[in-house]
Order: sequence, then structure tokens, then C-alpha cells
Amino acid sequence: MTRHRRLPVSRARPSWRTTTAGLAAIVLSAAGSALLALPAGADPGDPDFGPNVTILDPSMSADAINAILAAASGESEFSTARKAIFFKPGTYGSAAGAANPATATGIVLGKVGYYETVAGLGALPGDVLINGALHVEPVHGAETDPWNHQSPGSLTQFWRSMSNLAINPIQRPTDPNAPSIDPARADPHQLRWAVSQAAPMRRVDIQGNLTLMGRYGEYASGGFLADSRVSGTIVSGSQQQWYTRDSTIGTWNGGVWNMVFSGVQGAPAQDFPDSPSGDTAHSKFTTLNATPMSREAPFLTWNETNGYAVFVPNARPNASGAPWQSGTDSGTSLPIASFYLAKPSDSAATINAQLQAGKNLILTPGVYSLDQAIDVTRAGTVVLGLGMTTLSPSAGNAAITVGDVTGVKLAGITVDAGAVKSAVLVRVGPANATHSDAADPTTLSDVFIRVGGPQAGSIDTAIEVNSDNVLLDDIWSWRADHGAGAAWGTNTAKHGLVVNGDNVTATGLFVEHYQQHQVIWNGNGGTTVFYQSETPYDPPSQDAWMDGTKKGYASYKVGAGVTSHQAYGLGIYSFFNQGVDVRLDSAIEAPKWSTVQFHDSVARFLNGSGGINNVINDAGGPVAQGNDAAATKYLRSYPPAGTADPPPSTGGDDQQTITATILEAPGEFSWTIDATDHSVTLSNAANMGSFLQSTGQLKPVTVTDTRAGGPAWSLSGQVGDFTGGLSGKYLGWTPSVVVAGAGAVAGGAVASGFDSGNGLADASVLGSAIDGHGKGTATLGGGLDLRVPAETAAGTYTTTLTLTALS
Repeated sequence: MTRHRRLPVSRARPSWRTTTAGLAAIVLSAAGSALLALPAGADPGDPDFGPNVTILDPSMSADAINAILAAASGESEFSTARKAIFFKPGTYGSAAGAANPATATGIVLGKVGYYETVAGLGALPGDVLINGALHVEPVHGAETDPWNHQSPGSLTQFWRSMSNLAINPIQRPTDPNAPSIDPARADPHQLRWAVSQAAPMRRVDIQGNLTLMGRYGEYASGGFLADSRVSGTIVSGSQQQWYTRDSTIGTWNGGVWNMVFSGVQGAPAQDFPDSPSGDTAHSKFTTLNATPMSREAPFLTWNETNGYAVFVPNARPNASGAPWQSGTDSGTSLPIASFYLAKPSDSAATINAQLQAGKNLILTPGVYSLDQAIDVTRAGTVVLGLGMTTLSPSAGNAAITVGDVTGVKLAGITVDAGAVKSAVLVRVGPANATHSDAADPTTLSDVFIRVGGPQAGSIDTAIEVNSDNVLLDDIWSWRADHGAGAAWGTNTAKHGLVVNGDNVTATGLFVEHYQQHQVIWNGNGGTTVFYQSETPYDPPSQDAWMDGTKKGYASYKVGAGVTSHQAYGLGIYSFFNQGVDVRLDSAIEAPKWSTVQFHDSVARFLNGSGGINNVINDAGGPVAQGNDAAATKYLRSYPPAGTADPPPSTGGDDQQTITATILEAPGEFSWTIDATDHSVTLSNAANMGSFLQSTGQLKPVTVTDTRAGGPAWSLSGQVGDFTGGLSGKYLGWTPSVVVAGAGAVAGGAVASGFDSGNGLADASVLGSAIDGHGKGTATLGGGLDLRVPAETAAGTYTTTLTLTALS
């Protein structure tokens, strides 16, 4: 059976409007009707990242670079400044003093401070080599007597990051005249990154040792390392917990309560206590050979040939090790011209207009006051924040929302609650969302929430996930325990995360101090790898903190209707600081089924009064003030062996069971385009040197197959030449399965004929299914890529894409 349908993929002829920057715009319209062209994209050689981005290159002296680093590192904890520092590919500093840092000269040496991100611009971490140290130090009360004045240490070393570069560690005090009880003040081949939450280290190659604590054992409360290689020893020391993902390390030294590794080559072996049985002799290591689902955050790149771009790594199921170690990364490089470079002065309406016109989004560093949510409605959109950029709702609105679409990437965004209460700050998918893609999950990377702290704020829920197949990677959702508005009746906030979608994965989840459940997980098939949570410090009384008849609100609550869930490495802590006896009945609450499983959970009394009565439900035992055995309880596995599977829903005394027999029907095969308007508008074309490039997305196509036996089918597309004499071969595509079903498999990518071949001038498969596939419905989509010679004349060009179904 062969069916044809013509998509008026008519292109409003690329109004190739040449600008002074040498860029052009192209429009794709339906049935030959012209559409307005988009504004010209950023110049790939010199985009305007605004005044808060600094680009360094290897021709600069170490002294000049160090002065820039020193100036950037001096912000206070709740500063409104935001800064991003990028290193172009090359080698920085001298390696001569590596064995004895006290003798080193010409090294790159700088602290990484609040609201500062440092990153390399290479395609691989090794493209930028730093001889020296980009480091983070703890804070103690007396430099001359640090052992006795350790607080706050690293407990507030938040909101900074380092990524995509290599470091040959040569570190010594930034100020060599600073008093210290340690005359050497330096350890050869060791870098210090003494941080806590919201301070990720990604895609780094540490060519030596790495310490995650201060020299004098200063307190630290946990951090995040991913997609990295550390050739020497990592010393965790005073870190109460830490999560390491998809990396390669030499050795690991240390562990307080909750050290979690997934997909880490060289990680210590699984070894976790089980205190109810009296076993406290083990280490506190949770080790998974692979990360169930992971994706590295998008990152900015630069090279001499193509200028700036954003690389978007692919998602990886069952991942292990840093993918770049093989010399290549799997993913897509997006030209900078496909992004709108927003400034803090832009309104939400301006930003949304750019998103609706097909742009991806870079949020240049700053604080954005938003009277409406940034609304992402196009599948595959990338939103990348630079320099700890911050979004702040001003009218009780959300800060950012994602529509019922797939494959969106949000990264590097901090959200501050506003004075007008918001129901939610970040929403992924509307209620009852239907679109998802397990192979290309919508991903949130380094997304940090603050309710109070820099300013008074109030919300109901910080992050709400309604879509299926979402990945949350390094999330810190924080109701402030200090700073502006930090009081029980002021920075009111119920939940840090609510998950309603199925098959959602969280890797590196930090949620703290909310007034009810920190996390509510209502979706089935969820997975969490590493969870860290402190309950609220400030309930004024037990009566003020009751979940019905239960004392307190469980930190991690799995909904009563959930029948499948997996969680690994969970640490929940109490510090009730109001001087009253406040208790939490259960740190974790979940339905007791064999398929709802928790691996390696710990409850810990940190300080203050009161405590926690059980780790999970009624298991694990209490934690309260006292020795380590009284203050800490470990639970290696829950539920107990022999726990029943969820029963089938067969009805009770007040219910009826209805049985129906469905006879096999002939069924049918059909497909439709999911839009009334079949026009497609491509982005502004970017000048890529020898060619002009423009991109866009097909309107989704739904395929339904209810036929018995599941006969094979395929759906192909082909274009003719554009009006105006432009060859159709210049158009290529990358098909995708937006919603799985009917056995659908995406067709292979077809390159623009500018590079090779005939592009979509030849019939090419959008999607297909083999014989014997299951019944169902699938949605197919695809990215369009037009590359035409640089000398193409200005004008409007139109073509039609014809789709043909064969079965």
C-alpha cells in the first residue's frame, strides 16, 4: 500500500538578507506564502555575550590572567554580580614548578568565587591546559589557629563551577604573605576544590590529585563531579556526602556518611553499613557500575575555523566513564547563530518571541526580572545559562516552563523566588503531558532553586515534572536557612521537587529545608542516584510541623499509587534549631512493595534538638543526640526480602470486576501531520564561511497502525528544487521518534548535499517499523539542515516536501 501526501514545506524563499556581519536570514513557508524573516543571528566569530563574559587566550600573560581571576573572585555570598570566564584552546602558565609549588613562577592561579564560572572553549577538556590552579578554599574564623576555628568552612561555598579544561595542579596560597601555621602552604600535584552544593565540576582532566576539603578539616556538605578524569587520588575528607558520575579516577580516600559513585572507573567497591544489625564497620560507599541514564550539560566551544558554537552531548543509557576520553564526543554542535543571546535587560516577552521564532537561547550572565515565564515550546530547544545567570519572577509567575515537547535541554540556571508568591518556579510539561522520548530525555543540568537568601521569596513548589522520561542532573533546590527572608513565616515553601511523570531519572539530587515533603514522587519507573536532604531547621513546634497524625513530613515521599521505583544512596539529616523537641517519624516514606526499592539510606542527627524516628517507614531506628551510634542509622536495603509484589487490581467488596473479550479487528494504517498549518520556518542562516546554514524542525507526523500482525511500514520524504533555481539537494534532515509506538524507528540522518550526496532530493526514510511490530501510535519529527553556497543570491525560495507511506 503506497500513499502520498504533500507537505507545503514551501519556503518562503530564503530572503537572504545580507547584513553587515555577513549573515543572512531564511524563511520556510507553506504553499508559497512568504513569511517574515527572523532577525539575523549572532556573528560566530564575535558574538555579543555582554559585559559579564571574559574571554582569555594563550597570548595573555599569567599575571594578566591572574589579575582578571582575582577581580572576579571577590563577590559576597548574595551578590547580584554574575561572571563567566572562558579560556580559548591552548596552554596557560608554566609547568616548571609542578614538583615544588613554592618555587613555581608564571603559573595561572586564581580562586573561583561566588557567581563565577570558569570553562574551557575546546571541543575536549585537554584542548585547554592550565598549569596552576583554579581552586576553592574554605573559610575559617582565625587564619593563625584554623584547627580550632573551622566553621563555616565550605558549608556555604556555593554557586560557582569549573568545566571543560585540564589542570596540571600547581597550587599555593594566592597571597604568599598570608599568615598560616603551615610553612609550606602547598602540596605538590594537588588541586583543592572545597565546595558544597551548586558548585559542579564537569568535564575536567585533573592531572594529579584532587582534595575536596580544606587543609584543616573544615566542614563541607557535599558536591558533584561528573564526566571527568582525575589521574591521582581524590581526598573527600570532611565532605559529609559526595556524588561522582561517569568518570575515571585513580583512587578515592575518605567517606563520612554518603559517598555515591555511578559509572566511575576506579571507584571504591560497594561497601555500606547496616546499623540495625549492629554492623558499623563498613565504609559508606554506594557504587553502581553504570549510571542508568545520563547526559552531560551543553557547553560553549570555539575554534579558529567556525568560531563559537554550543555542543549538545547525547544522552547515554547505562553509561560508564567520561565519553571524551576516547577522543570524541557523541552529540551535536549547534552554530551560535541558532541562539538568541539574551541580556538581563530583555523582557520575558522579548525572549519568548525569539524562542517562538525557532531560536535556542543563551542567557548571558546577570539577574533577569521576569513578569512572565520563559516558555519553551519547541522540541529540542537548548537553553544555556552562563555565569550562574539567575531568573527571578516578579509577578507570582513561574520562571521557566517547558511545553508538551521532547528533548529540551536546560542548563546552568539559578532561580530566585520573588516577593509575590509563585505556585511553581520551574515546570517541565503541562499536567497530563503526553510527549516524551526515552532516547532523548528533556534534561535539566545544574538547575538551582533558592527560596529566600538573596531576597525574600515564597512559593508552593520549586520544580514540577509532569513529562515522562525526564533527566534531572545536579539539582539543588534550597529553601534558605540564612540570608534575606529566611524565617518560618516568611520564605514559605511546601516542596522542592514534585515528580508526576513516569520514568524520570535524577542523578545528583539535593533538596533542603522545605516546610512539607522535600520531594514527592508520584510517577512510576522513577530512579534516583544520590539524594541529599536536610529537613527544615526552623519548625517552631511539633504542632506546626505535622503531616496529619504523623510527626513531620518525610523528606523523600513516594506516592501511594507508585508500584515501581529505585533509589540509591540517600542521606537525610536533622538539625532543628529552635530549641524545642521536634521529631520526624520517617525520613523516607514509600509504599511497601517488592518493586519499590531503596538501596543504602542513612539518617543522621546533625545538631540541635529532636531527631528522626526511622529511616524508611517504620524501619531503621531513631537518630538523636548522642554518640555516633545514636546519631546515625544506616539501612542497606528496603523493603525486606519476601515483601509482596503489588497485587493486581481485582476489586474489593464494594467493587465489580468487569471482563470483556476483544476480537481481533482488521485495523488500519494511517498517518497525519500534527498541525493545521503545515508551514515550516527555518532560522536565520549563519555565514559559516564557504556556505550559509539555516535550521528548523519538521511539523510532527503521527503514524497509527492497528492492523493485525503488524506488517512492516515506512514513511519517506523527498523535495524538489526550490523556486528560483536553488537545488533541493541542499536540504538535509535528522529524523527522530518524538513519541514511541507502532514499532517506529527513526530513519538515518541525511546530510545536506552541499557536503556530499543529493540530500533530500533523493527519497529518504523519516521512520519505519519491521514486520511483526506491536500496535500503537508514534509521532515522528526531524531537524532540518539547509546549507547553500555562500554566494547564493538574495531572494525567496520555495519548495515542497512530499511524504510517502509504504506498507
